[in-house]
Amino acid sequence: MEEDHRRHIRELRARAMRLPLQPGVYLMHDASGEIIYIGKAKALKNRVSQYFGSERHHNRKVRQMVAHVSYFEYIVTDSEFEALVLECSLIKQHMPKYNILLKDDKGYHYIRISRESWPRISQAKQKLDDGAEYLGPYVSSWATKESVDEALKIFRLPTCTRRFPQDIKKARPCLNYYIKQCCAPCRGAISCGEYNEIVREAVEFLRGGSGSSVRELTARMEEAAEALDFERAARIRDRIEALKKVHERQKVVAVRVPEQDVIALAQGPSKACFEVFRFQEGRLCDRESFLLSDIGDDKTARAEFLTQYYSMRDRIPPRISLDGPAASMELIARWLSEKAGRKVTLSLPQRGEQKDLLEMCRSNAAEQVAQSTGRTGREAAALDELSRLLGLPKPPAYIEAYDISNLQGGENVAGMVVFEDGRPLKSAYRKFSIKTVEGQDDYGSMREVITRRFQEYFRQKESGEGFGRLPDLILLDGGRGQVSAVRPVLEEMGFGDLPLFGMVKDDKHRTRAIARDGGEISIQSNRAAFTLVGSIQEEVHRFAIGYHRQKRKKTVLGSSLLEIPGIGQTRAKALLRHFQTVAAIRSADLEELEAAPCMTKPAARAVYSYYHPEKEESGT
Repeated sequence: MEEDHRRHIRELRARAMRLPLQPGVYLMHDASGEIIYIGKAKALKNRVSQYFGSERHHNRKVRQMVAHVSYFEYIVTDSEFEALVLECSLIKQHMPKYNILLKDDKGYHYIRISRESWPRISQAKQKLDDGAEYLGPYVSSWATKESVDEALKIFRLPTCTRRFPQDIKKARPCLNYYIKQCCAPCRGAISCGEYNEIVREAVEFLRGGSGSSVRELTARMEEAAEALDFERAARIRDRIEALKKVHERQKVVAVRVPEQDVIALAQGPSKACFEVFRFQEGRLCDRESFLLSDIGDDKTARAEFLTQYYSMRDRIPPRISLDGPAASMELIARWLSEKAGRKVTLSLPQRGEQKDLLEMCRSNAAEQVAQSTGRTGREAAALDELSRLLGLPKPPAYIEAYDISNLQGGENVAGMVVFEDGRPLKSAYRKFSIKTVEGQDDYGSMREVITRRFQEYFRQKESGEGFGRLPDLILLDGGRGQVSAVRPVLEEMGFGDLPLFGMVKDDKHRTRAIARDGGEISIQSNRAAFTLVGSIQEEVHRFAIGYHRQKRKKTVLGSSLLEIPGIGQTRAKALLRHFQTVAAIRSADLEELEAAPCMTKPAARAVYSYYHPEKEESGT
């Protein structure tokens, strides 16, 4: 079966090598004839033949796709731009399995105001013939939900499932009342007329926005104050303050560019998310999240996302900010410009306001990934940031870190710790006693440890666990020297592609950079990655030091106490527990030794004589 597959791949490659060196679109089919992937190429021969060459340079998504290819066909075009346009059209038509496919949930959304004595305001996905009043339609689900949530909070309207007047005074008010986010009709302290007036004000706010609501409420507050109805005036004043706070919060995400989209990608070990912030009139007007499975190369993924996303959207802004480069950016910008009927710019901000917006957008994408995998947003963001910093194809789900510990070349040991999805996996920690290196040779010790670890991989790889699992990233406690010493070992054993870096400390023994072949990468300005690498370095150092101390304790125990006649492991351990140190045992007098747990008079005399031979010889 394996030989048949290899033969089939060779046949596909031979056919690919006969393709023309012209731009065009290629379509991959599975055994049933279904199209599973569509791509474009500047030179069809070069691009398609890459799929059927060595698998070493393919990511998991490409390997899976190639494994299912039965045959391919192609369409020659006059230019690469024509290939891009045709590719977009064919992907939209066939929806191939291995292309990025976005589910378009953009429909019309409404704000519903129920028709009853105690009306409720809520979000609705469709307009029903139920007698309720509907505001809308609105295109953005997020903006509709945000507006409803703001109105309910500002005007302190109930969000619970209680029905009025049936449930008035039947139970205590919920938490929202005590934190001043609900007027609590359930208490019976507000009349039906007053409640309806509040609902009317909330609906006016939803129709006209905060500016007109503030003006109208200010006039009502002044009117109530003149009528000496100070309690009502105070309530209206509180609503005005709440409206102003909402307006101030909106300013936080206001930008100098009037109309633009901001797009960021966050990747996890098994999921990825594209987040889109849409700005109009300088303010955030919509946001969308697209959670995807394995996306492969991030440049290709961004290109596919851009063409897919804007194929589904009528509005294309003049500026689109990306958090990283996309494949064929110039062609995509040209395609977007022709689609929009004006120039569209794709930008990669590196500093300032736009960079801050991208970071905010990316953190929201990381939060979506985290929620889908059961991790925290901080963990997902740290792994994503680390992968970008080190140029990894995807966030490292399985990280192994190593540290050497010795005392002036004695008792050489090493510790290996594992972080899975950003968290310590203590069941995978391992200890090494250095066997082939004498004296203080950290480079030689690390070479031995890495050699032994990957020798175990060959023995256990069928299990896929422990040493039978390959790491996505190897971190060594040390600088370029450690990396240069270990790199040849990995290459010789056939693991030269595994990402290998060192963790460099400053004068205060804190992580400051990551070492690689030929240089260092500063990580102090990358907060999430800096915290993660720092915690890994501290953990592997703690683990290695702990093992070294354990070995030294056994050595000291074996070289002194266990040499005394009548003192075995049990008595030696009892003495150390009682006196804490060998020095304290050496300083103890005979009576103290006799009184120690597990000791007899002959045993106590033997210990005392061992440490005080001169006194025994003099008879004192």
